Amino acid sequence: MRRCYDVMANVEVTVTAKLMRGSKQEIAARLVNLAGVVREAIIFVEEDAPAQNKPADGVGDIFAEMAPYTIRAGNVDYGRDAIYDRHHKE
Repeated sequence: MRRCYDVMANVEVTVTAKLMRGSKQEIAARLVNLAGVVREAIIFVEEDAPAQNKPADGVGDIFAEMAPYTIRAGNVDYGRDAIYDRHHKE
């Protein structure tokens, strides 16, 4: 668990990261049954890779696409080491 500041609600909240693997139906079923408020989700969709390993026409960088919806606050370190706790053997 980690304490985070929700800038939209102007409150500090405790959040837990969850990793869910499985089919869409399995993940959806587990997501629906989670207690609490789900604030964000990152979904990775496996697709057939084009021959040259380039993005298909019209497909851009997912992080660039999400930039307009991302909340950024002042002088905050958004790097992986600042956001996630490392686990044993990570």
